[in-house]
Amino acid sequence: MARTQSNKTSHTPSQQVPESSARNTATSNNRTSPTHEQIARRAYEIFCARGSTQGNPEEDWFQAERELKLGR
Repeated sequence: MARTQSNKTSHTPSQQVPESSARNTATSNNRTSPTHEQIARRAYEIFCARGSTQGNPEEDWFQAERELKLGR
């Protein structure tokens, strides 16, 4: 008897992402993309370090975001 080919579609490596690679990507994205809450907390710390005086809240936010993305 002759063998029949399976109707299953073969997947190329570019179509499949190993689970461990998917986890590593998610982890690395977390390192470079801080959450809104993390940025807000750090911006508040910057505000407090300035003596809680008026400043530019947007600059505090951007500074906090930069620091967290760099892992500081």
